[in-house]
Amino acid sequence: MSAQRPKPGEYASKAADWTDAAYADAFAYLDHRAELIASLGGALTTGDRVLDLACGDGGLGEHLLARGLAYLGVDAEPEMVEAARSRLGDRAAVEVGDLNQYAPVGPVAVTTVFRAIYYAEDRAAFFARVAGFTEKKLVFDLNPRRFRVADVTSDLEAAGFRRVELRPFFVPQTRRLPSLATGMLKALERTGPLARVALHARFTYIVAAVR
Repeated sequence: MSAQRPKPGEYASKAADWTDAAYADAFAYLDHRAELIASLGGALTTGDRVLDLACGDGGLGEHLLARGLAYLGVDAEPEMVEAARSRLGDRAAVEVGDLNQYAPVGPVAVTTVFRAIYYAEDRAAFFARVAGFTEKKLVFDLNPRRFRVADVTSDLEAAGFRRVELRPFFVPQTRRLPSLATGMLKALERTGPLARVALHARFTYIVAAVR
């Protein structure tokens, strides 16, 4: 499988306001992601270290730090790294690195990669490498209209992940909704067959691959 790599500097000019520009309601979207990172596939504990590959400007990091988790952000774009460091200050570490080569100095509890799994040059090899330094789980988003869930699950199992959990994610990225509507969408995520029908048209899964 060939990766669709970004062009050099493609995101540099977008770094300054990446989170605000990318999400209509950044708080609702990223906080729900952080909620699922912390709970799906098994609850995390205070102080667990999260490695966020392709972290952008560190917007997700704020919500993970608020949950008492340690955060290490990594992005291939130096301007994004600088934006993340400015956002998070001394509360977190942020480094320059490509998700296809980066490995942390020591193990992490969780590795995440959002809106970027398609940048993996070899998905199976990527999962295997991540499994080598991830103690609890790998969490990422998956578009089931782009990738077959069965193929991805097979790659995860081959990499040594013993269990895979999927949860539909229905909080919209590009549309701000009233809080009541957002709450209804979160409830719809747990409706099983009905939620899977919605995924035929739009939305994504959050995948937790458990060590």
